[in-house]
Amino acid sequence: MCIHQLNLLAASNNLPITNFLGKQHPIEAHHLSSICDIMEKAMVNGDTCIIRCILVVFQVVFKFFFSPQTERNREIVRRSGLLLWQLLMAPRDQICSEIQKEVCLAISSGLNILYPGEAEINNLLKLVLTEGERNSGLSQLRDVILTNLAEQLQSNRFGSEDDDHYRLNDELLHYILKIVVRESCVLITKCQTVSKDDFQRLLSTVPAASSCLRYLMAVQNHLLSNTILIKPDENDDSDSSLQGETLKVQELKTSILSLATQILTGCDEVLEMLQQVTTALINSDISDREQRLKGLEQITKATMLGHLLPVLLTSLMHPNLQTLTMADALMPQLVQLVLYTSQTALLLKTQSPVFSELNSSPSGASEQKGKLLPDERMLEEKEEPGFLTGLKIPAPWAAGKTVETVHPVRDNYKFKETVHIPGARCLYLRFDNRCSSQYDYDKLVIYAGPNTNSRKVAEYGGNTLGYGSRSVLGTGWPKDLVKVEGDTVTFSFEMRSGREHNTPDKAMWGFACTVRAQESSEDVSGGLPFLVDLALGLSVLACSMLRILYNGPEITKDEETCQELLRSKLLQRCQWQVEANGVISPALTPSPSPLPLTIDEDREFTYPSDVLVPPVGHYFDLPRIRLPPGIMIKLREISGRARPQFRPSIK
Repeated sequence: MCIHQLNLLAASNNLPITNFLGKQHPIEAHHLSSICDIMEKAMVNGDTCIIRCILVVFQVVFKFFFSPQTERNREIVRRSGLLLWQLLMAPRDQICSEIQKEVCLAISSGLNILYPGEAEINNLLKLVLTEGERNSGLSQLRDVILTNLAEQLQSNRFGSEDDDHYRLNDELLHYILKIVVRESCVLITKCQTVSKDDFQRLLSTVPAASSCLRYLMAVQNHLLSNTILIKPDENDDSDSSLQGETLKVQELKTSILSLATQILTGCDEVLEMLQQVTTALINSDISDREQRLKGLEQITKATMLGHLLPVLLTSLMHPNLQTLTMADALMPQLVQLVLYTSQTALLLKTQSPVFSELNSSPSGASEQKGKLLPDERMLEEKEEPGFLTGLKIPAPWAAGKTVETVHPVRDNYKFKETVHIPGARCLYLRFDNRCSSQYDYDKLVIYAGPNTNSRKVAEYGGNTLGYGSRSVLGTGWPKDLVKVEGDTVTFSFEMRSGREHNTPDKAMWGFACTVRAQESSEDVSGGLPFLVDLALGLSVLACSMLRILYNGPEITKDEETCQELLRSKLLQRCQWQVEANGVISPALTPSPSPLPLTIDEDREFTYPSDVLVPPVGHYFDLPRIRLPPGIMIKLREISGRARPQFRPSIK
């Protein structure tokens, strides 16, 4: 199968053979016609070896050597397509699985040649997505096409020429999502229905993603990564460029909102099935119930809950996607998902040994309650155990932050890094026992603060290996923990000497240090159970979206510019009316106002909402506005009118 090997090598874009094949002249129509003749004869004779070889030839020809520009070529393409479909739809007893796989690869390689129009490709994909479950050939063709599209999509930037080709329309995405939801529900149901041996085999095959799930993952990653990482062209600051980038961002956010809505809806259905299966397993009396409940979490990771939802939740926390439109559309689904995940996590939690021990010690609980104050006892009686009972949520910095130079350090090497752990009272530094430098003035300086102007804590340098200075600063590189007060520490290392010819690498190893907020490191290797982690992530996102909804729309630039006008009590005294199109404008005819006749400038003024629409009535003088004395004096100076003098009347 030399041709097959050639095709596999040509599939890689980084090999020289790919460029070589791409520069060859297209094959002539009569040569492809001869290939079809050989295929027809082999199919009549049932020669599987020839059929398989011709299928591989089709793959290479479609990919590199054929261009259906003339009517003659298009006729040969139709003939080739009919032969391929005849093999694909043949009964399983007449065609082996290897040949069926090669047929799918041939159709996928010549997808743009066999189906030149977008409508034709969409019809083909709709056929394999809707009928794939009933026919093994169509199912395998669906998997091959979606796998290739997923690989191509991940290497393309949003808005490129090939983006529309690899990213399918909403209707086809809906079909793919339905298949993914159905596959996830079937996989979870198997935890309850299959035999013990089949369940163990099932655990050994997950979490493997199907082709439909892989394509959805590629679409989601493609959209989210471009939304988060998109940057305008620094060399083009024209208005048209900025407008184009804005339109691209808006299009991305619209696509993400549509996809996120469908994914959350599908996850809602899968979580509902998960809750039903969990409840059924808990209430069942099968012998391996505990093993199935433990394996249920691993099975869940193989569904869309494990492959799609965590990435989506993390990305939606990015500032680019924290918008009012996104929050308003996704909030109802997020609340429902929080309920499902927390309830299911609690169901699984009740079956764990830790939870059982907590609930099975009434004496210890009663003794603890007896020591509580009356108010605390009242709160204790109302508190119910949740899915976080008995779990320790690991802090992100519990495992520590490692700071290190290159190993070994080179001449003129400089290193500076700052570690900040919010909320820490002090930091603990543990150094690697291999720390060393050539001379004692090739040293590391530690500062208790964000920069080198902060308080110096200590400095270390040199080595005791008999090279360079043959000495160390002070007591040498620390063997015990080094305590630094505060939540920030800065490391500054500089290699000032040149490396001598006889100095080995171990004498110029540099340094490595682990920074922790606790004196002893936590055991965070286990982490949280998957559903608990998922429920916490959903809760955090829901709270973030709720905050956006509470804050409402952001203040616009026009509103910021007009802040002084909006605070003006003079404008607040205007009579406003609501136009037919919803715009608020000043009333043409003043009307009686329910407000007091004077306004005190020194006091906060609130304009009632019931006077936006003026009542029907005759002309009425606006009430007098009492201005501050300083303004009145200035007005009199400008107008040249003196303040009126009031004289007592003489009777």
